[in-house]
Amino acid sequence: MWSGFYIGGNLGAGWNHGTVSDSAGYVNWGANNSTTFVGGGQAGFNWQINNVVVGIEGDFDWFANNNNSGGGTLTPAGAGAGLGALGAGVIQGSNNGRWLTTVTGRLGVVGWDHFLFYGKGGGAWVGSNNLTLTNLTTGGSVSIGNGNTNTGWTAGAGVEWMFAPNWTTRLEYDYVGLSSKSITVTIPGVGPDTFSNGSRNVQMVTLGVNYLFNFPNY
Repeated sequence: MWSGFYIGGNLGAGWNHGTVSDSAGYVNWGANNSTTFVGGGQAGFNWQINNVVVGIEGDFDWFANNNNSGGGTLTPAGAGAGLGALGAGVIQGSNNGRWLTTVTGRLGVVGWDHFLFYGKGGGAWVGSNNLTLTNLTTGGSVSIGNGNTNTGWTAGAGVEWMFAPNWTTRLEYDYVGLSSKSITVTIPGVGPDTFSNGSRNVQMVTLGVNYLFNFPNY
């Protein structure tokens, strides 16, 4: 019943979390765990043996994310350095994830009334925009580095229900752990300062629908 290729779409909510630090100690940073809308699609293949289902899946989702930021205060050393165009004041740093793609293996068990309970795990890639520092008092801002792709791993679990022949709906939770990123910039008259984005993760809860191109089960 579950064997075959499938394709579908999903939507839900995501939480993009991270911390920012700078090696020179010019800014005292906080962190924020923002919530954003996510939506995208998935495709994969299932192979059912008795009541066990194994498979592989690829997902791609967009983040409607413009508010993943952390607040900080420029230290006396940072104010004295000028920190480029920022000047003294309260600083906000933002580094938003724009898209997420994963390739995972799935393992599940078919339960009562056409339900599939499964877990999944594999690799993940997140595309993000520049790290931008903004003075909330003056409006001055500095954009550091270029948009980049972060690699990591993912693990998740869900339940899928075959509500009609070849059609399923699913509810899924995913956790994505990402590698840390560092960017070194040179502040005029001061020297290099390394900005690091660490403790990064993305969590998502999505609702999806799939169409299954059935093969015979074994």
